[in-house]
Amino acid sequence: MILVLNAGSSSLKIELFDHGLTSVVSGAVTNIGTQGELKLGDARQEVTAVDHAAALAAMLGALDKAGHPISALDAAAHRVVHGGTILTQPARLTTSVIKTIESVVPLAPLHNPNNLAGIYALQHAAPDLPQYCSFGTAFHAANPEVAIRYAIPKTQHDAGIRRYGFHGLSYANMVAEFGADLPHRLLAFHLGNGASLCAILDGKSYATSMGYSPLSGLTMGTRSGDIDGAAVLRMSKAFGEDETDRLLNNASGLKALAGDNNMKTLLARDDPDAKFAVEHFCYWAARHAGSALVAMGGLDAVAFTGGIGENATPVRDRIMELLACFGDVPVHIVTADEEKQIARDALTLIAKGQ
Repeated sequence: MILVLNAGSSSLKIELFDHGLTSVVSGAVTNIGTQGELKLGDARQEVTAVDHAAALAAMLGALDKAGHPISALDAAAHRVVHGGTILTQPARLTTSVIKTIESVVPLAPLHNPNNLAGIYALQHAAPDLPQYCSFGTAFHAANPEVAIRYAIPKTQHDAGIRRYGFHGLSYANMVAEFGADLPHRLLAFHLGNGASLCAILDGKSYATSMGYSPLSGLTMGTRSGDIDGAAVLRMSKAFGEDETDRLLNNASGLKALAGDNNMKTLLARDDPDAKFAVEHFCYWAARHAGSALVAMGGLDAVAFTGGIGENATPVRDRIMELLACFGDVPVHIVTADEEKQIARDALTLIAKGQ
């Protein structure tokens, strides 16, 4: 059994897989730090977990009662958002790897500390259990230098200001799910509250819409997507750095255009703001797609994943209508499953004796 953990700021999600990558059970502890809920399969119970360690202890206890004691686990695997320029492949968690994850916290200050909290908690609870990690940025490490470098002074580039890309685990899972049927030049969309696209050439990322942070690229649920740096500077002077960060990450995108970041709700509305927000989302997805097609030299197929990508047929249809100038190509829908990819990565490393 492989236990996959995804530690967020106030939640701890888990999923248990067997060695055939079949999901056995999934669950979560919510509202860490206050009264929350522990969910495991169909079971629910109220819990109060003061921190990630307490949340993990409660989850391990629930797994034990459900017939999955920690002694039955072969390994655990964690989602880590950012691996920087060093951690570009899945890895077994060692002291060195953990120190590197800690060193890139400034690149993902809202995510890596939470991911590390889950790692620390499990190390304390089960020090002899092998632990592995997979990185959301790693899939894009194959991007050529011209795709990742901003035209800024080398000192800033060397300090880490460059394009990294995100949603890499989702794209890696998509490639694995295609298997031998993977198209040569695949335009992949991960569309959800966070949205991005990726030019996948022979199974490798050649360009992606997100950059230094998940803010850039497509219009998203609450993120602005691409915005001129001078506009950000003006906003920062007017509102301060923290408020500008909040505005661009939490109060922009669909929410700013139509007062709601739920695509299902927007599609059901008939007012001009909702229609414009949906069109904005589709237009910029297709417009960014044009640059991705240049990066991989053409197009053989399109694939959609993520909550919107999988479920919002009108959005998929509109994006494909805007891309019709590139020819008629197959369109695929792939279920998003980052947890499965993390388990797959861990099993691959175990098979190699790592």
